[in-house]
Amino acid sequence: MSSVSPIQIPSRLPLLLTHEGVLLPGSTMRTSVDSARNLQLVRSRLLKGTSLQSTILGVIPNTPDPASDAQDLPPLHRIGTAALAVQVVGSNWPKPHYTLLITGLCRFQIVQVLKEKPYPVAEVEQLDRLEELPSTCEAREGLGELSEQFYKYAVQLVEMLDMSVPAVAKLRRLLDSLPREALPDILTSIIRTSNKEKLQILDAVSLEDRFKMTIPLLVRQIEGLKLLQKTRKHKQDEDKRVIAIRPIRRITHIPGTLEDEDEEEDNDDIVMLEKKIRTSSMPEQAHKVCLKEIKRLKKMPQSMPEYALTRTYLELMVELPWSKSTTDRLDIRAARVLLDNDHYAMEKLKRRVLEYLAVRQLKSNLKGPILCFVGPPGVGKTSVGRSVAKTLGREFHRIALGGVCDQSDIRGHRRTYVGSMPGRIINGLKTVGVNNPVFLLDEVDKLGKSLQGDPAAALLEVLDPEQNHNFTDHYLNVAFDLSQVLFIATANTTATIPPALLDRMEIIQVPGYTQEEKIEIAHRHLIPKQLEQHGLTPQQVQVPQATTLDIITRYTREAGVRSLDRKLGAICRAVAVKVAEGQHKEAKLDHSDAAEAEGSREHILEDTKRESLSDTADLALPPEMPILIDFHALKDILGPPMYEMEVSERLSQPGVAIGLAWTPLGGEIMFVEASRMEGEGQLTLTGQLGDVMKESAHLAISWLRSNAKRFHLTTASGSFDLLDNTDIHLHFPAGAVTKDGPSAGVTIVTCLASLFSGQLVRSDVAMTGEITLRGLVLPVGGIKDKVLAAHRAGLKRIIIPQRNEKDLEEIPGHVRQDLSFITASCLDEVLNAAFDGGFAVKARPGLLNSKL
Repeated sequence: MSSVSPIQIPSRLPLLLTHEGVLLPGSTMRTSVDSARNLQLVRSRLLKGTSLQSTILGVIPNTPDPASDAQDLPPLHRIGTAALAVQVVGSNWPKPHYTLLITGLCRFQIVQVLKEKPYPVAEVEQLDRLEELPSTCEAREGLGELSEQFYKYAVQLVEMLDMSVPAVAKLRRLLDSLPREALPDILTSIIRTSNKEKLQILDAVSLEDRFKMTIPLLVRQIEGLKLLQKTRKHKQDEDKRVIAIRPIRRITHIPGTLEDEDEEEDNDDIVMLEKKIRTSSMPEQAHKVCLKEIKRLKKMPQSMPEYALTRTYLELMVELPWSKSTTDRLDIRAARVLLDNDHYAMEKLKRRVLEYLAVRQLKSNLKGPILCFVGPPGVGKTSVGRSVAKTLGREFHRIALGGVCDQSDIRGHRRTYVGSMPGRIINGLKTVGVNNPVFLLDEVDKLGKSLQGDPAAALLEVLDPEQNHNFTDHYLNVAFDLSQVLFIATANTTATIPPALLDRMEIIQVPGYTQEEKIEIAHRHLIPKQLEQHGLTPQQVQVPQATTLDIITRYTREAGVRSLDRKLGAICRAVAVKVAEGQHKEAKLDHSDAAEAEGSREHILEDTKRESLSDTADLALPPEMPILIDFHALKDILGPPMYEMEVSERLSQPGVAIGLAWTPLGGEIMFVEASRMEGEGQLTLTGQLGDVMKESAHLAISWLRSNAKRFHLTTASGSFDLLDNTDIHLHFPAGAVTKDGPSAGVTIVTCLASLFSGQLVRSDVAMTGEITLRGLVLPVGGIKDKVLAAHRAGLKRIIIPQRNEKDLEEIPGHVRQDLSFITASCLDEVLNAAFDGGFAVKARPGLLNSKL
């Protein structure tokens, strides 16, 4: 056997532990090294060694290396392969590792493990040299028959392949040039065999056993090739080359050649990917799809474009949190304290979150609710979603939907397209790494629609509790369970949300803040935040509550607190300038005083102090701390007030009334002005009015014309026909703003009644309500926002439809105490409440209305 193994290996070898693949003598294998002991072996032995002996390793198959040095060595396989390290390639992505190209030399047996750290070293006994050639004639004849039989099968196998391929021709020459005793190991590594079969060949120390175990493997490979030739006999010769040569090219290569490196570049990564797929906890359907794709990936050349797409898809499938979730914090008291600390007011919203926590305590597998916070900008809808995630102890992810007009943003692209990717829902789950986060779908009312589909329709499946447990992204093409995700959508209005999508969400109105609530929010949250952002302290600047109220009423008129926050930031910037200038002046004064005091006598020092005092007066003394922000400081910093209480001035003549309107930015007061002039009975409407508001104006003039005699309303000529030789002009100021809706009906009637009766509408009254042709007052929406707008404007009396009386319960108590509410079911009650002393005009004696 000396001809079989001419190399004498050292008696002590460092051990390289491998779990994937089996290295046989005479074959070459590429293996990845990323565990602690194996990395230390490469760095200490291969990279620093200078002799040929330092490149010889003992490769132990079927033995995983522990992840850390602290863990003990597992039981080692008894027989290994002495190998020569031909090439070492290092990389830091995705983690530090080395790729070794090793060639098997001979078998050895572990006698004793000498040390385990930093890498295992063992005393070994070379096996291939221990076996003697058969001495007896019978043994030689038996072995000769086996080797001859093996040689015939090997030649038959190679001749079935395409001999024009250089690798096949080289293999045919090797069969004749190599010793027969070395062929079983080499051919076993070439043909299709499992790791278990290769391990059995490695353990077969006896040459006779090796021949006996390898011959059935050759026969099996030959039969497989015959079957392939029968089924593909009409194929071209090129197809035969691809089918038959691929396994040979993978193993029978010349070490270090470029062709081999290209073929084996990502084999280790694919093996690791397959291992992750098999050990992942994905559902059975997804698991089957991944295994099918990994099989296709193994057979696919790396140059194909689909190779990178398939690999990216499999990596995404492995990274998705199929069963990983966080544990909810269900302490209701702690949650209430946390919500109160983060947000002031918003009682309805906080109560809904606490209700979810309470039910979650009683039922552990509760599906996540689908909430939709609807309210004007700046009231804290987005920030309260983040607080909900913080309260529950969940991961938070925000998805901005404003302007999204492609349904693929929600559902993803199909993998048949170039540049396909999953939708935002699946991408968000990959980002947070758990399957029960809090998803904030921001600005769901601003979704677009285009030729690429309707994203609002794609959200129907996501936001339906009965369907989202089986959500299918186009990119994944397998179902993913979204039932544990807590979805929170935000919107400024529900008017632009499709009814089907609106029906799937639980609407929670988040109205604007009252003045008192804004003051509390400013002093609890906004002012401390602005002081911290501008490097100031409460000892340097103070903003009294009276000043905050002036900012709210005179410089901002909004439902939220964004403008208030910006105004406070402007104040802090102005104070920061004063503080910085004051520190500079103090440092300058101290420096000049110290320089003068060093070289002066006592009588000169007195004169110098007088002069320095006069100079200091020119520089202006540093401001006294704290700097108090009052009304005069506000005027200097923010300029003159932007809003004035102009209600009483604008109601100083007949034909003017105040209405209440709802906008996505909150409630607003709206003036309605009317005038009449001689004409042909035309009604002119200006102010960018919508069709509904125009119809309300026509309803109002029709009702007044039909009831003119009852209220004794006449034109300038004394006619009860209000359009007789009279033109009426109705104008709604803020002409650049589009207005629409039915709630201005009662305001238009009151304005026209004031115009024709000559009476002034009360200056402290505002109204809202829809009217009918018979004089009924119908309910409208947005009562709370409208009432808060009237309260901000300083009005005291509010006229609302009687059927809206139930909505007054949502208004804070201190606002209800400041206002007087009049509920009306017909226009007679509205007119009586809108005018001082009621709306009753005495008939003029002797007034005749002749039609002659």
